[in-house]
Amino acid sequence: MSKNKFMYQRPVIKEIEARMKQERSFIQVIAGPRQTGKTTLVLQLLDKLKVPSQYITADGAGGSGGSWLEKHWEAARQIIKSKGTGDFILAVDEIQKIENWSETVKKLWDEDTVNKISLKIIISGSSRLLLQKGLTESLAGRFEVTYMGHWSFTEMEAAFGWSAGQFVWYGGYPGSAPLIEDERRWKRYITDSLVETSISRDILMLTRVDKPALMHRLFELGCRYSGQELSFTKMLGQLQDSGNTVTLSHYLELLGSAGLISGIEKYSGSIVRQRSSSPKFMVHNTALMSSAAIESFEEITSRPDRWGRFVESAIGAHLLDGHVKGFYSLYYWRQGNDEVDFVLVRGDKITALEVKSGGVSGRSGLAAFRRLYSQSGIILIGEKGIRWQEFLKMDMSEFI
Repeated sequence: MSKNKFMYQRPVIKEIEARMKQERSFIQVIAGPRQTGKTTLVLQLLDKLKVPSQYITADGAGGSGGSWLEKHWEAARQIIKSKGTGDFILAVDEIQKIENWSETVKKLWDEDTVNKISLKIIISGSSRLLLQKGLTESLAGRFEVTYMGHWSFTEMEAAFGWSAGQFVWYGGYPGSAPLIEDERRWKRYITDSLVETSISRDILMLTRVDKPALMHRLFELGCRYSGQELSFTKMLGQLQDSGNTVTLSHYLELLGSAGLISGIEKYSGSIVRQRSSSPKFMVHNTALMSSAAIESFEEITSRPDRWGRFVESAIGAHLLDGHVKGFYSLYYWRQGNDEVDFVLVRGDKITALEVKSGGVSGRSGLAAFRRLYSQSGIILIGEKGIRWQEFLKMDMSEFI
């Protein structure tokens, strides 16, 4: 297989291709973090479908986004009418940059429905939160969403020949792969081209944030404490800010929507108590941790305690991806001195996971958790369980 990221086709492309072939009129939404291959996938998809299409990006829409979208939509309608074909695809990238985009799409789509115009639409964007808000408010029942998360170990191994250790350290950004031989340059790329761009363009430019400096510091804190529980009150102390916990919780949600840092809630069997719990920080991509670390890849692997934290965060990021895609709900659990790294819930099924990479020491709470939730399953990752290298290759859609 080619090592060129632009030639590598993510498995999800087959699902979208089948869906687009089956439906005459359809809105396909592709959401996911920056630099995970959404644009490349859309272009590959248009090439594979072999039907008339047009790709446009809202980067050039300017302040007249609504009229800009209407102009291109009308052009697609005219092509269908002039060629007498029912197959035409309009692909709109970075659509969240168009103000009130969902209302415009709804109006145009409803017009096509009345006039029996069979136009297929692909919408993609980097801000999952803003996309979801627009979809649920204006386009209910008119779309299907595919979330493209960060690249998995299986994908990075297939595209670039990476080992499991390389994936834990360098993460799942395909665009950064050619830079790993020069680690200082690689770290600058992650920080400047990915982190700063995601925060400034996918959050600050599109959402009201009264304290951007606080959000930046929260992101840095999340990277430093990935895999660890921290109360919002303690966070404010660490950040030396006089803000409130509601603001901090909102900023953490925004960082999560951009595929950077999320807060995993504590499992208690009660939704009310879960939402008021101290979150457990988790990066969506371990490159966010290592790009801020002072060590190199060679140095970190010789420090079992530090390396173990990275392995646990890679496992957590893998589980978090499945949570965002809707395969299950993800939590952690703690009661007194007993704790469980991760808890997966799907319907009535509960599975507790403990990560023992050999570098992280800690007290397992699996037995205590099982006493409280006797119906739960138990999985050990690492020592005397599933090798963490093998777990990173598992398909989370079929895990529990």
